[in-house]
Amino acid sequence: QVQLVESGGGLVQPGGSLKLSCTASGSIGVIDPMGWYRQAPGKQRELVATITTVGSTNYADSVKGRFTISRDNAKNTVHLQMNSLMSEDTAVYYCNVGILRLGVRRYYWGQGTQVTVSS
Repeated sequence: QVQLVESGGGLVQPGGSLKLSCTASGSIGVIDPMGWYRQAPGKQRELVATITTVGSTNYADSVKGRFTISRDNAKNTVHLQMNSLMSEDTAVYYCNVGILRLGVRRYYWGQGTQVTVSS
């Protein structure tokens, strides 16, 4: 079994910053990739950012230049630094990791953490 524990969500004013973290534990092989997705009310879940084991990153156009994804491989942790937050960033943010074990890659989701950007 794999467990993902997320932290760091909350309420922030427009223009503010938040940092999300997600740590994987359990039956872990190679974790690749690690990423964040979000889902706003009435909308589909969408990619925010992903990062590979060697540090290659991919961002949604809407967050480029404002969000930074990083990972600590020794701690099986991925972070999402969110700056210049806007009301449109309000959503539940989900951690997603791919774990490769015995030649099979499976993807796991965190429980989600609410981010609300409002004055």
